[in-house]
Amino acid sequence: MSARDAIPTPMSAGDLALLNPWQHGFPLVQEPFAHIAQALDLREAAVLAACDRLQRAGAISRIGGVFAPEAGGAALLAAMAVPLDRLHEVAATVSAHPGVNHNYEREHAFNLWFVMTGRDAPAVEAAMQMLERATGLPALRLRMQRAYRIDLGFDLRHSTAVRPMRVPSEACAEPIDAADQPLAARVEAGLPITARPFDAWAEETGCTVVDVLYRLQHWLDAGTLKRFGVVVRHHELGFAANAMTVFDVPDHLVDACGEALARQPGVTLAYRRERAAQWPYNLYCMVHGTDRALVQAVIERVVPAAGLAGHRRAVLFSTRRFKQTGARRFRGLPLLPQEVPHALAG
Repeated sequence: MSARDAIPTPMSAGDLALLNPWQHGFPLVQEPFAHIAQALDLREAAVLAACDRLQRAGAISRIGGVFAPEAGGAALLAAMAVPLDRLHEVAATVSAHPGVNHNYEREHAFNLWFVMTGRDAPAVEAAMQMLERATGLPALRLRMQRAYRIDLGFDLRHSTAVRPMRVPSEACAEPIDAADQPLAARVEAGLPITARPFDAWAEETGCTVVDVLYRLQHWLDAGTLKRFGVVVRHHELGFAANAMTVFDVPDHLVDACGEALARQPGVTLAYRRERAAQWPYNLYCMVHGTDRALVQAVIERVVPAAGLAGHRRAVLFSTRRFKQTGARRFRGLPLLPQEVPHALAG
């Protein structure tokens, strides 16, 4: 399926009320769906049924957390220049690796972009070497150096990300202790949609429910978790266009430009990455929107606003999405039962 031609899931006002405000601040209580039901003047059974339906339809990826890069594990953005007659074959090989959580075709000579995640940097590098051997193709390795804005969510009522849903925390993220990694793995995989979902996590990790809820809140307060809530799939909700814009910025200017970029309305992600031999760019931003023209208009507006008009750049629109699942920085193999990937290959 083309990213431009993705068929959105019809979103009623009731669905929007479930999806939009709970991208952040999901209730960390023993019966969170009852709490949401009370806030929306609904029955708990209706909220559970709606969440289950939206997850089955692919609109909800999971109800869980997004960890800061400093929390632990490792992740790497990678890109391959794939001959067009091999694109489906190579994309299938990449997507089959359980450590790959995003895999997209983009408009560029480097046309296959994916994120490899793992427990540590050596595991990620071993996985990358395995994929290079399996495909016979080299891959760029573009490690993150600094995040300016990472997955803060945005208001689904608009055609682009008009503004962040909250101000990013200035807290310094703490690495997750080995003893807490089983809970972190479940945060990545997502809550079961049941009346008392945290009970399952408590039983599986050998903790009390109070301990689980305390740990989650502590991670949020410390910035270890960037957010805990409903993680949506934007394509399925009508945001069928997205573009990654990359800039070649002198190192002494990149942080100021990145911080300015992250403040611009319409920007959904902004971060600095390492350059590579065939890839001179070090500053990245993502823009999501309901159509290509709107995304392009945002890019044209934010480039001069962030002081980037004089720097070399490239705009890589996504044209096909082969895989989108949660990260695997803390999760071992095989897949946990609740994280069987949604069918996304075109």
